[in-house]
Amino acid sequence: MGAIDLIAPPRLGRSFRWLLGSSWVSNIGDGVALAAAPLLIASQTRDPFLISLAALAQRTPWLFIGLYAGVLADRVDRRRLIVIGNAVRVIVLASLTATIVVDRVDVTVVLAALFVLATAEVFVDISTGTLLPMIVTSDDLGVANSRLFFGMMTLNQLVGPALGAALFTVGSAIPFGSQAAAMALAAVLVSRIAARRPVLPDPTASSQTRSVHREIREGTQWLWAHRPMRTLTITIFTFNLAFGALIALLVLLSIERLGLGELGFGLLTSASAAGGVVGSILYVRTERAVGMVWIMRIGLVIETLTYLVFAVTTVAWIAMAMFFVFGIHAAMWGTTSTTVRHRAVPEVLQGRIGSVYLVAVQGGIALGAGLGGLISSVWGVASAYWFAFAISAVLLAAIWRELRHIAEAPAASSALE
Repeated sequence: MGAIDLIAPPRLGRSFRWLLGSSWVSNIGDGVALAAAPLLIASQTRDPFLISLAALAQRTPWLFIGLYAGVLADRVDRRRLIVIGNAVRVIVLASLTATIVVDRVDVTVVLAALFVLATAEVFVDISTGTLLPMIVTSDDLGVANSRLFFGMMTLNQLVGPALGAALFTVGSAIPFGSQAAAMALAAVLVSRIAARRPVLPDPTASSQTRSVHREIREGTQWLWAHRPMRTLTITIFTFNLAFGALIALLVLLSIERLGLGELGFGLLTSASAAGGVVGSILYVRTERAVGMVWIMRIGLVIETLTYLVFAVTTVAWIAMAMFFVFGIHAAMWGTTSTTVRHRAVPEVLQGRIGSVYLVAVQGGIALGAGLGGLISSVWGVASAYWFAFAISAVLLAAIWRELRHIAEAPAASSALE
């Protein structure tokens, strides 16, 4: 068996290979930007407020247009929407690269570029999430999602940032030109996917005559009435409140409590990414051995204990070991929850339900970061992790039995149910 067959088994089909290739290429481009974008901002200003606006520019589009992007993904050819979104990103990145080359870049230009890039990414990410159930069978969703998560952890979290930082030291324009090339290739690869156009909820009605708000309401009503998906979405939002607090203060935890410094902070984040790679590799074997419900239960126990360990430890190697295990959980949980959603949601609602899910993720992280910052400003860094531990422990106890219903949610038909 060749390397390609091992990575993407032939039974998953040629279209999955195109999707996987597009995802991996896009992830390495985004990974390059994870390091290069903050470095570019820092090269223009040292104002903490302006630097913080970069993160806001990248999160805000999710909160304002995420649900609308979900409706659009259910209305049109999803492949075309991904191609257009990546084309917009190529144009913006090429323009940003040009301003850097001619030395006309400033903070306003960078923030505007990040906002437009994030807006296009909303449409691309939501549409990409709807394609997988259209090109692989329900039984193969776990395998397929694990391959996609492996690329995200390896290329986006490990390889990409290191490459982006290295390219930036050679020339500040090079990482963004490289990302533009990656997005262009990703668009070409996804255009090769042979997937049918999704059916509209009402095939007899023109999509142009349907109210966007009505379609959003239709999706949210289905989600609220579907007990497993409703609980999963609430779980995602609440646990991301805790995760937002973790991420927002990780650099202070590293420097002030663990004594790692800036370089050590990079090693701490790399420990989580390395765990994610391991989790992606071991996912299929683990799912067969213990099942999805125990992946979810054990994973949330690990996540809850991570916050506890970060709240009490000042020993660097303990924190790194815990974050490595957290990374394993994050990859396995992400693969499991996405697979469950892909199976349970009707195809005609994949865009809208996926958008609610992703808005819950981004909104939870943003709100958690704000709450963590406020709490730590009054009681210190450790207090934010005690907050994260408390809300995670309470929710885990409340949903322990419900996790079985989530993991075993029945597969939906292609019609609206």
